[in-house]
Amino acid sequence: MITELRQAAVTVVAVALSGALLGVLWWWLAPSVPLIGDVVGDNWVVYLKDSEGEQAVGVDGAFTLLAVVFGVLSALVVFLLRRRGGVPLVVALGLGGLLGSLLAWRLGVWLGPTQDVIAHAREVGRGVTFSAPLKLGAKGALLAWPVAALVVHLGLTGLFGPRDPDPYQQGPYGGKSA
Repeated sequence: MITELRQAAVTVVAVALSGALLGVLWWWLAPSVPLIGDVVGDNWVVYLKDSEGEQAVGVDGAFTLLAVVFGVLSALVVFLLRRRGGVPLVVALGLGGLLGSLLAWRLGVWLGPTQDVIAHAREVGRGVTFSAPLKLGAKGALLAWPVAALVVHLGLTGLFGPRDPDPYQQGPYGGKSA
């Protein structure tokens, strides 16, 4: 049991730290949401450049798709390294995926454009297009990685995992039946 818990701890850390790569990829691949700043009276206001644009949904979609890919890959790697599986390993895979998603989300927001939209609008000037901060609107996307990892690991274990001996293949006293 100690060995399984040690392997589970390593799995949690390794999977969670791979969330940094997800965060960088999300920041790099997510579409930018164009904004425009303007002065109304004495106050700065910020508008969407394209009010019917779907870039904000694309940001969530990019995170979700990347997280699913990371879930599939992490499940495949964990299965190939530890075919026997076990409850601690599966829990570690799910927990690592959740922590990796959280790390990716916060890293992507940190790498993205500044969160102070009004100050950024003042900096670029009136009527100039600039990018909105990276924002994950659909917080349920944080569960895409762990759910994908658990489903794929379950499928791989069910299809290619070790089999228990068939109790009906043995005779009444543990020998082969005739």
